[in-house]
Amino acid sequence: MSLNSVVESVTARIIERSKVSRRRYLALMERNRAKGVSRPRLACGNLAHAIAASASDKPELMRPTSTNLGIVTTYNDMLSAHQPYGRYPDQIKLFAREVGATAQVAGGAPAMCDGVTQGQEGMELSLFSRDVIAMSTAVGLSHGMFEGVALLGICDKIVPGLLMGALRFGHLPTILIPAGPMPSGLPNKEKQRIRQLYVQGKVGQDRLMEAENASYHSAGTCTFYGTANTNQMMVEIMGLMMPDSAFINPNTPLRQAMTRSSIHRLAEISLNGEDVRPLAQCVDEKAIVNAAVGLLATGGSTNHTIHLPAIARAAGIIIDWEDLSRLSAAVPLMTRVYPSGSEDVNAFNHVGGMPTVIAELSRAGLLHTDIMTVSRGGFADYACRASLQDDEVVYTHAKPSLDRDILREVSAPFKADGGIKLMKGNVGRGIYKSSAISEEHLTVEAPARVFHDQHDVATAFQNGELEQDVVVVVRFQGPEANGMPELHKLTPTLGVLQDRGYKVALLTDGRMSGASGKVPAAIHVGPEAQVGGPIAKVRDGDMIRVCAVTGQIEVLVDAAEWDARDVVPPPPPALGTGRELFALMRSVHDPAEAGASAMLAQMDRVIETVGDDIH
Repeated sequence: MSLNSVVESVTARIIERSKVSRRRYLALMERNRAKGVSRPRLACGNLAHAIAASASDKPELMRPTSTNLGIVTTYNDMLSAHQPYGRYPDQIKLFAREVGATAQVAGGAPAMCDGVTQGQEGMELSLFSRDVIAMSTAVGLSHGMFEGVALLGICDKIVPGLLMGALRFGHLPTILIPAGPMPSGLPNKEKQRIRQLYVQGKVGQDRLMEAENASYHSAGTCTFYGTANTNQMMVEIMGLMMPDSAFINPNTPLRQAMTRSSIHRLAEISLNGEDVRPLAQCVDEKAIVNAAVGLLATGGSTNHTIHLPAIARAAGIIIDWEDLSRLSAAVPLMTRVYPSGSEDVNAFNHVGGMPTVIAELSRAGLLHTDIMTVSRGGFADYACRASLQDDEVVYTHAKPSLDRDILREVSAPFKADGGIKLMKGNVGRGIYKSSAISEEHLTVEAPARVFHDQHDVATAFQNGELEQDVVVVVRFQGPEANGMPELHKLTPTLGVLQDRGYKVALLTDGRMSGASGKVPAAIHVGPEAQVGGPIAKVRDGDMIRVCAVTGQIEVLVDAAEWDARDVVPPPPPALGTGRELFALMRSVHDPAEAGASAMLAQMDRVIETVGDDIH
């Protein structure tokens, strides 16, 4: 089928907007390839340092035409999704030797668990940890020892950070290797029910802890369709991992076989391989649009309305929320995976998973099928199901969904649109995810209750102050204020109010978790309160309309009165838990719509200074 006209027009819009920045990016990557640091160009002393501990691999590493693969790992064994990576480097080295290559750990990057820091002070480091991961990736690759890169990462800010860093070394072929979701435990909907009972005081901490442990119970990603699993979907639909590798459980024969085939393929596409495929050529405007289409079709995390612009910018590509909103109107919602439905990613994978989604979207003309991928057969390979046969990964064409309550075809979707809406009004510009919201809650008009700290919302609830229709406004939560923490801890509280029959919505310049569901939320609102954005004018009792049908976030007061209002001054900055170390990043970042990255903001200024004189 021919390409959908909206997908085509949005892609053209992005290409035109990115013309200069993309040209400069590709010129810089060509400079890296032709003149940058690389193993054959290292002096003897440099190379000796890099191979001193390499034992039997030394002869190969000294040969300039050999292939050495750099591993960037985000392993730690506190984060369940990343715990399996502890064994990966040794395995990867063995798999590399099978095809005449070598591998070294180029470096490590921090891997923060937002589940641990949710509602805690550490969450204020979370978003800017993405920049730290990107810079850590760049530090590892700066040694110039590698002809290909294996990225080991799964969760939240980690995959975007790895890609942002690796894209500045885009002359190198790169593959992301996932570890997969944990097996299903306590159903997510039951976990959410227990959380709401706890908020109401109907169950104690022992019962809550029992439910949480039954839900998060082993190695692998959390099984709901939040940011971590959206990352995996996104990288697969961009063609940057082996086909159908996103959602295979850890510590299974197929998972290990997929890692092995990833390394064998990375050696083939490496700089000295037979089929060179640099990351800079794989991540182009069409691949970014494919990632956006996947996000919308599967009801993925709103965090990617920040991450996808940041990843794109690292490749010289500029997208905005208008692009996502336009695509959303054309891309139907094909899946119901918690929090949009009751089943988890394991069930989604069982009934067809990514191969079925990609096959459906491709047939409907909603994906660019002509992108360069890491797989030998190109994008068509990603519409195939993986299985294990005689210890080798084999592929068969994707089949239709086995359960239409979880995964549907494009022609009969759960919703006609992808559920990401650009919201605009006198309070600013933000994002709304409607895919998990019931029709009766898409429009909320209610008086405001304003807070400057998410914990004060819980206190007000416990004191009975929120027993009414209400738009809860939580401001001074943007990147410049406190690093833009997720406010997922509000979800059970607001969910209880909604279940009691009240019209409830959230309006914030902060973020919500990718796991947030049924409560309407206009988030990432900018300009943020910290810089004098209009959200800082809102007062308790103001009537506010949050309408996902019209895309409206409006304080319903007289325009003259609104214009005359003063903004509320910011609270003092919070210290402790290392937050003061990130003050520099908070002061120089870009807005959320541009990716909320201090690193990219400064990078773009430097590149603009140099202009086209890259060489």
